[in-house]
Amino acid sequence: MKAAQLDRYARGGRLVVREVPVPEPAADEVLIEVRAAAVNPLELLIASGSIRLIQDYRLPQTLGNECSGGVVNVGSQVRDFRPGDAVYTRLPLGRIGAFAEYVTVDEAAVAKMPAGYAFDVAAAIPLTALTAWQGLIDVLEAQAGQTLLITGGSGSFGQMAVPIARELGLRVMVTGNARAREEFLAMGAERYIDYRRENYWESVSGVDMVIDTLGAGEFEHELSVLKRGGRLLSLRTSPNGEFARRNGFPWYKRALFTLAGMKYDLSARRQDKEYRFVFVHADGAQLRRITEIVERNHIVPAVDPHTFSLEEINDAMRLVAEGPINGKVIVRM
Repeated sequence: MKAAQLDRYARGGRLVVREVPVPEPAADEVLIEVRAAAVNPLELLIASGSIRLIQDYRLPQTLGNECSGGVVNVGSQVRDFRPGDAVYTRLPLGRIGAFAEYVTVDEAAVAKMPAGYAFDVAAAIPLTALTAWQGLIDVLEAQAGQTLLITGGSGSFGQMAVPIARELGLRVMVTGNARAREEFLAMGAERYIDYRRENYWESVSGVDMVIDTLGAGEFEHELSVLKRGGRLLSLRTSPNGEFARRNGFPWYKRALFTLAGMKYDLSARRQDKEYRFVFVHADGAQLRRITEIVERNHIVPAVDPHTFSLEEINDAMRLVAEGPINGKVIVRM
């Protein structure tokens, strides 16, 4: 089979498409014929070596973190899937490999696709939706009735996060571009702030939670709109000691991440607030819950009109790196 592999870590690292053996599923794994895989900024971070403290790979490594496809074989202990099932997955971080014609995945990381969804569309869901779910439930510990601000939320993350947040009973505000205003209000956002016309930190205050998709440049503004005891969760800024402890990293990584996130932790503590960071992990049970929400709310994630073959993987990676894009970039197998 063909697979797109990383041979060495480098900024802008190119992948090599080569023939590799079709993997055999272990007892608790399913073998998926990949029909579509999404290309994310995460692949760029992996290729550059930027996340080696979180996960280091023995090279060459097939990249790709999320995909959809059909089950073609199952291990002897697999009970929930059978050949012919249409499935999707965020692969376990230590066992990625979606940029290939076939991939084996622990059945605990797999879910059946939403009914009636095309493979291209389904492949755009797992990573983003699980990030929203884990961020809201596992990290922020969101409770019904609380207020949530998502900065820079008019993209693919917000498309998943807003309906999930509404299902949890949260009151949601979003900042983003003017084009997405009506779409997000229809999803259930109580307020949509056009960042070109209004500074959210001048009109928003006392919120329970902020999810940051913009990075360190917005940190102080985001912190300022939180109430005392509120939590700021970043998808972009920096891991910290709490993140390392929550994920069970060894002591030396806990020390390094504590140092990396110290200035953000100290700034938050001075205001009696909390800073958190999330890095999404595979979870098929959570993905099944997300599937129900996707079907119930008819959520259709944006997919960029440019689609690529596996042989064009480096063009797809370049588009994600340089833009502009209008939704998830998809590679078809």
